[in-house]
Amino acid sequence: MSYMSLPVQLPLSVQLRDDATFANFFGGPNDALVNLLDMDRKLPSVDTEQFIFIYGNNGVGCSHLLQAACHQVDRQAGRSIYLPMSELVNYSPQLLEGMERLQLVCIDDIGEVAGIPEWEEGLFDLFNRLRDAKTRLLVAASKPPKSLGIQLPDLVSRLSWGLVFQVQPLTDHDKVSALQLRAHLRGLEMSEEVARYIIYRSSREMGSLFQILHKLDGASLRAKRKLTIPFVKQVMGW
Repeated sequence: MSYMSLPVQLPLSVQLRDDATFANFFGGPNDALVNLLDMDRKLPSVDTEQFIFIYGNNGVGCSHLLQAACHQVDRQAGRSIYLPMSELVNYSPQLLEGMERLQLVCIDDIGEVAGIPEWEEGLFDLFNRLRDAKTRLLVAASKPPKSLGIQLPDLVSRLSWGLVFQVQPLTDHDKVSALQLRAHLRGLEMSEEVARYIIYRSSREMGSLFQILHKLDGASLRAKRKLTIPFVKQVMGW
């Protein structure tokens, strides 16, 4: 990720997760959105949308998609930045200066700055600069633009300029496929039976499921055992 010469140093916690890629994101009901965001899947005849706003409940993958887009730009020697407003709200919006020189700007949790005049004005100004520079912008939130509580009408309008997508939660069937995909990318073979066993005995929140997979991966490697229901039951204490 390129941070350029920003007026305000971003906190060290603002980093991309290594596993936040398009390759390990199971789209399911969100395949159309993933196809739109993933530049490797985009058909040459399809124009790239400059502004895209996505929203959804916690755990559906909004942050993952934004970070995946940054990873993709960076791999192609471009420059991008990921800005989680939940971590930056106490900083000065001056850190937004110069970002129109990037290829991609991703703003996460934009609702965190709703009702803060200096941030709303700073983001409104950034939108205009990005538009003029033709820089891509991806924005994520928990709610659609008009429900965020943003007080600056022009900013609400800007947030609705491009395409607006609601990221849909996965069904249990989709979660089985998502868990199998992540396992496969780790070099693990997970049957549908084992995946269902895990899902029906966990919180079913995707972050928790992937943490379980991480634990099972380590245990499988140490014990040199395949992922079977008896082995999962032993490791997890179920």
